[in-house]
Parts: sequence; structure tokens; C-alpha cells
Amino acid sequence: MAYFVTGATGFIGRYLVQELLDNREGEVFVLCREGSLGRLEGLIEEWDSDRVTPVIGDLGEPDLGISRQWITAHAGEIDHFFHLAAIYDMTASDEVNETMNVGGTRNAIGLAARLDVDHFHQVSSVAASGDFHGVFDESMFDEGQRLPSAYHRTKFESERIVREEAAVPWRVYRPAIVVGHSETGAMGKIDGPYYFFPLFKRLRDTLPGWIPLVGVDLGDTNVVPVDYVAKAMDHIAHKPGLDGEAFHLVNPEPINTVELVNTFAAAAKAPRFAVPVDRSVTGLLPTAFLPRALRPANLIGAALRLPPVHMALEQTIGRLGIPPEVLEHVSFPSVYASRSTAKALAGSGISVPDLESYAPTLWSYWEEMLDDSIKDDASTVQALAGRTVVITGASSGIGLVTAVQIAKAGGIPILIARGLDKLQSTRRLIESQGGTAHAYQCDLSDLQAIDALTKQLSDDFEHIDFVVNNAGRSIRRSLKLSADRFHDFERTMQLNYFGAIRLIMGILPKMREQQFGHIVNISSIGVLTSPPRFSAYVASKAALDAWSNVVSSELIGDGISFTSIHMPLVRTPMIAPTKMYDRFPTISPGQAASKVITALVDRPHEINTKTGNLGALAHTLAPKTAFRVLHLAYQVFPDSSAARGVSGEGRSESVNAQMVLSRLLQGVHW
Repeated sequence: MAYFVTGATGFIGRYLVQELLDNREGEVFVLCREGSLGRLEGLIEEWDSDRVTPVIGDLGEPDLGISRQWITAHAGEIDHFFHLAAIYDMTASDEVNETMNVGGTRNAIGLAARLDVDHFHQVSSVAASGDFHGVFDESMFDEGQRLPSAYHRTKFESERIVREEAAVPWRVYRPAIVVGHSETGAMGKIDGPYYFFPLFKRLRDTLPGWIPLVGVDLGDTNVVPVDYVAKAMDHIAHKPGLDGEAFHLVNPEPINTVELVNTFAAAAKAPRFAVPVDRSVTGLLPTAFLPRALRPANLIGAALRLPPVHMALEQTIGRLGIPPEVLEHVSFPSVYASRSTAKALAGSGISVPDLESYAPTLWSYWEEMLDDSIKDDASTVQALAGRTVVITGASSGIGLVTAVQIAKAGGIPILIARGLDKLQSTRRLIESQGGTAHAYQCDLSDLQAIDALTKQLSDDFEHIDFVVNNAGRSIRRSLKLSADRFHDFERTMQLNYFGAIRLIMGILPKMREQQFGHIVNISSIGVLTSPPRFSAYVASKAALDAWSNVVSSELIGDGISFTSIHMPLVRTPMIAPTKMYDRFPTISPGQAASKVITALVDRPHEINTKTGNLGALAHTLAPKTAFRVLHLAYQVFPDSSAARGVSGEGRSESVNAQMVLSRLLQGVHW
């Protein structure tokens, strides 16, 4: 069995190819423009398969620009032809939509005919339903609906071409709004609800989460994660007897637009929106008797298309990255029935997950990997553009997000970690976004390995401008359980202290030579608050703080400075084993990375939180009282099951007290 896929480097395409490689046998030919070959080669490396073969061509050319010799050689060999290459963008121009969506589809079915494929699979969109009001089932296509945008028109026209002109058996797939992967959050580009994410971020950073905001009920919408779409397409494509049918890859239960917004706002920890006048009120009005043009939803849509309104929106929400065109299409007048899809997927275990279960994952991926707001910060770009930044622990968490953000600002992250595979994945991600990065494998608890690394870095780079000491080891264990575990103290000191200063000392000659350098140490709020059970971890971080403070006076004359970030609790893989933290207020890796960027740009001596400063002040003014409060916390927060060497989650009777203390002293590691 063999496959031909267009749009394999696109968002849905890359996951469909992965499904084919995981579940099917045979070669997968993928269309690729000459200029995109490097991008495809990176994906082939991620797919980790020798069954993917690039075919050079162009969507805008007859037969997709593929040579006659290739077509002749492979005629009759292709079982399934998947056509995904298209523009999925409400803001694209009419000309681009026409060329890519309509012309590309006509060229694809022409090639499919010449190859004599067994099945042609067209990825359309629910946009083909246009402004149809009511239930739109999978047997429906041309119901006289209006097609309000170039995107809608070309999706409808592309599907019509397949239905009327395809010379081989065909199937059509109509996804709803496709969002990121439900398990990883991975997303290819900003689209759909993602346009509103910068607004959620700004609201989170400026307003308390409990403040309600006024929203507008714009109707229902429908979103599905990309992994569902890819799995469903793979399964339905290989099920016999379904040619000539369309399949709605949608959520069987549409979601109210306000509910959608609030689900993502909750994931962002931003204020929620309340709707004073919703459908429980407007539904009582006899709007069904009004002409369609006078119904509330249509009146709102017409108003949004007025030039003065459009201009006003560009100067308001447009400045937040929300294209005015998107507002008109956030909801669907159609309700999409998916009985054929449900029947085809019966028994497969493939279904649409509940949005609430994966919205936090989507938000985290956007904030950590896709948020481009740093590019608009002129002072940050000026400070980081062209600068090299050594980042330890760069394969996950704070280090990974910091590296991505530095690259977006024009900096050159030098990625350091133990696992080379993850580092290379980070490097490819940065390069796919137009940045530059370098990856070096090193065990930072091995001092000789660090010496070899710093020598290599000095040889490879003309200048090393910044170092971010992010790699670290945390151990949460009371002293009474540490009597026979002295190696806990040795391990934390080896990585958090000795490894960090060995790296700095190895890079210092280069910084002295260039008369500039800044080192950012990711310390802990625990250095200021001294929480119980973290004696090994906090001591190692305090040692690094003390060392940096001492050598700062020696190195300031060489243009070398330090920042210690006393970081609050961050939701990273390092804290994942402590299940108690699942209930605690934390900051995200994206928020933590923002502090690192501030340290690189402004270069303050230290960055603290209000809670950290309060803890340090308490230890200075009333140390005995501070220790009594901490002893109370010591009693409330038990040792973990792992620390006690038993299975299970540990005591649960103190959960309420734990939550009170964790919220009162937000960010402290308990």
C-alpha cells in the first residue's frame, strides 16, 4: 500500500502522516516545494521513519508540478491520495485563497486521475456550509447558502470540484475549527481562538482573576483538536464502502462562544466574562418571525462589516493581534450533524475530548512556544538581538521557554542539557520559527565534562554574552528522613552549586576578553523564606547566591554582572513528582521565562516576589515568629510518599489547611 499526501508539512498534514506511519504499511510520498525541502527533512527526522519520500512540485502548477517521468513510474501504485494543502486562514486575500484552494484542488484531482489512485481524500471545512441556518448534515452540500468570505467560497468551490470533476473515488472531510494537540498542545500557527490569547494574557497580567468582565453572546462555535482530526481521517479513509460521502469532523456538542472564551480564560488564570443578556433572555423574543437580515446575529455580522466599525476594531482589538475579520466568524449559524462520522468511528475508540480537559495544555503551549509579543518590545529586541545566551537545563521547563523567547527577540540561544534528542528538538522548533540556536550535550554534575564544554564554547563562538544557570535538582525531604541520605546534599550541591560556578568560571575568560558579560542564576524563593524540608535544595541555591554576591565586586570592573532570580513555585517537570503541588497556585514556565528576559535586559542585582521579600523581612525583624509559622507549615505539609519510602499519596486530612497556607504564601515551595 502507498500514499500520496499534499500539505504534509502543514498542521493537520504532519499529524496525518504520523498516523499513517504508526498504523499503516507502505511508502508515503509527500508533495514539497523545493524551498520547503529543509522544513520537510526536519519533519522526517521527527517522524523517525525511512518510509517518507519527498516529491518536488508546486500546488499552483498542473499535475502539481510533478515531472511526467515520476507520474509514469508511479501510475497505479498509489492507494490513497490525501489532499490537505490549502489556505486555512480567514484573513488571507481573495487571490491567495483562489489560487491555493480552488486551483490547487483542481490540479490535485488531475494528478490523482493520471496516477489512477484508488481513493482521493479531500480535506474541506465546515466553512463550506456558509451562513446556512439550522442543522447541516453530512449529506448536504449546496443548499443555496450565502458564502460570506473568500475562505468560505473557495472551500465550497474546492469541494464542488471534487464532487463533480474527480475521475477516481473520493471522500470529503469537513473539520470544524482545528486547535492544538489535546495531549501536547502543539499548534502550527495562530488561528481561530488563538487570536484572543494575547488578550487573555494581558488581562491575567493586569487584573485580578476574580474580577468579572462583560461579554457578548455571539452564538455557538465548534472546535476539535488536531489529533482527533488526524486519527479520524486515518480510520475513515481505510474503512471500505464509504466512497462518495462527506464526514463532519466536529464536536457533536457545540460550545457557546462565551463558554469557549471562559474556558481558555480559566486556563490562562485571567478574569472571566459574564453576559448580562444571554440567550435565556433573547431566546424569548420571536426573532424567528423576523426577516433573516434583521435577526440579531445577522445584524451584528452586518455591523462588523461596516467600514467605520472595521476601522474602529482595527484600532482597538487589532492592536491586541485580533483581526476584525475573525469576530464575524467566531460562531457558526449551522449546527453540524455528524451521524456518518460517528457510525464510521464506532468501535475505534476515537472521540472528541472535552475542551476543559485539554484547554490548559493548549494555553501552555501557546504561551511557551507561540507567543510573539516579545518581538514588539523594542528595548528587549535591542538588548538581545545578535547576543549569544548560554542556557542550562534548556530541554524543558523554564530553560526551554526562555530559549524560544530569546530566539524570537533575535538572540542566539546556546542550549545545554543532558539529553541531546530533546535539545535537538528544541533547536528544530526555534529554527522552524525563523530563529537560530545551537545545542550541546553535557552532564552538568560532571566537572570535567563542564571544562570540556566551556573550552568548546570558547572555540566555537567569538563572544558569549549571557549565561542562564537554570539546570537544577530539587529534593523535598525532612531532616529526620535524611540521616542515611547524605548523598542528597552532595547531589544538590554538585549540580546547583559546583556545576554552576564551574560553568561560569570556564566562560569568564571569554567575558573578560570582551569586557562584557551577564550571568543570571535561577535561585529560589526558598532562599528568602527558608521553608521546611528543603534544606538540601535551599542550601545549594543560597551558596550560589553568596558566591555570586562575593565575586560581583571582583568582576564589575571587567563589565561582568549577576542577577539572582528568587523564583517562586513554577509548574515544571521538576515539581511534577510532588502530587500535592497539583492543587497549589503556581506560575507558568512562560511567566518564569518573562522574569529571565527581564534579568537579561535590565540586569538588576536580584528579582524577587512580594512573598519572598515579606519572608526575608520576617526573618530579619521577627525570626522566632517566622520559625514558629514555618513549623506550623512543617506539621501541615507532610513528607511525600517517596520521601517516606511508601506507596500512596500520603495524608489527606490537612488539605484545607494546606490550601489556606499555599494561597496565603503564594509561590513558596512547601
